[in-house]
Amino acid sequence: MDVIRDVLDNQLVDRNQRKMGKVDGIVIELRDNQPPRLAYLETGATTLARRLHPRLGRWIAAWQSKWGAKRSEPVRIPWSKIRDIGIDVEVDLDAEESPALAYEQWLRETVVKRIPGGR
Repeated sequence: MDVIRDVLDNQLVDRNQRKMGKVDGIVIELRDNQPPRLAYLETGATTLARRLHPRLGRWIAAWQSKWGAKRSEPVRIPWSKIRDIGIDVEVDLDAEESPALAYEQWLRETVVKRIPGGR
């Protein structure tokens, strides 16, 4: 499997087929005298921005911690939670219980519910 080609930027879906963002990064663990190991998938605006430029990643992290969902670090999904890799990357998590949708929940609570008919 070509991990970059087959996994990076694919849609993440939880065990209930709920979309929970895209795979924005892949974390590889380097170990002494052993081959590298896929450790985590990362999702979040900070990781995506950091792929474009490190300074942009720092700026997005600062903006999110001040104005956003108070969560600037990316969400890490352990490789052991990956169920299937195809068009989508299916993970053995519940999207609503994971921090992957924190920004969506923050928007729902602070913006959408104040719009007439938004409840």
